Amino acid sequence: MASVMSLFATTTVLALFIFGCCNTANAQLSPTFYSKTCPNLLTVVRTAMNQAVTKERRMGASILRLFFHDCFVNGCDASILLDDTASFTGEKNAFPNRNSTRGFEVIDTIKTRVEAACNATVSCADILALAARDGVVLLGGTSWTVPLGRRDARTASQSDANNQLPPPNADLAALISKFSAKGLSAQDMTALSGAHTIGQAQCSSFANRTYNEANIDPSFATTLKASCPATGNNNLAPFDTTPNSFDNDYYKALVGRRGLLHSDQQLFNNGTQDALVRTYSTNVAAFNRDFAAAMVKMSQISPLTGTKGEIRSNCRLVN
Repeated sequence: MASVMSLFATTTVLALFIFGCCNTANAQLSPTFYSKTCPNLLTVVRTAMNQAVTKERRMGASILRLFFHDCFVNGCDASILLDDTASFTGEKNAFPNRNSTRGFEVIDTIKTRVEAACNATVSCADILALAARDGVVLLGGTSWTVPLGRRDARTASQSDANNQLPPPNADLAALISKFSAKGLSAQDMTALSGAHTIGQAQCSSFANRTYNEANIDPSFATTLKASCPATGNNNLAPFDTTPNSFDNDYYKALVGRRGLLHSDQQLFNNGTQDALVRTYSTNVAAFNRDFAAAMVKMSQISPLTGTKGEIRSNCRLVN
């Protein structure tokens, strides 16, 4: 545990370099944003995430996915956390999120504890950003310094969630385009896809690949078919053989044609990302470095800062 805690405390030169390179739109984000107003914030979030991941290791992957799905839809503004109401339609029931995004109760718990420590100070968007980082570290992954100072959106868009998130059947060109639209390079995309080294996916998202694609290891396909019919269902399968450990096995799976989703295997399919996938499959340090850098970049997509948005008292509802 001591080594895990030391990772949380580490401020890397790489992360500091990235902060120094941020554009003016994100200049208000800073890792020390709450150093005076909520000095125990990182400890509160870390403790709650430790408890959540200890209870269910899959939760680390779930929170990371929640953060990705938040940031890719109009920025990292906690819009994904908003519940539908009689007069408001949020993002939770968008096709990429319905019956698959999870971990909302964990964020609720953290928010309650943060409010007790420093009332009406810390945004749900920042809590989610910190929780995503902590979940990765608790599963053995790399750490990074999280820029803070985001505020929470007062609105959400189900249609934007349906249109802006990369689907599991996307080809490489579509993936590159989706990430480019968010200011992320093809290298960022390939590194961030390594988030699939933890977690699982539903059969409905990989049934077509399993039964109809040629660039899949036959024995891997046979294993998947045992619990995933061609018509699809909600049964889960892991992205790689170590779904609760943040490592580079995901890239080894791609090289072996054992990518779970069509969009996964597109990263290694005689295309522009093949060489980088091979590098990550044999050099975990390179993957960790690029993943951390890409996470910092992604976490700064279109943040609400200053007087924009609000600090929600309940992450599920606007004030």
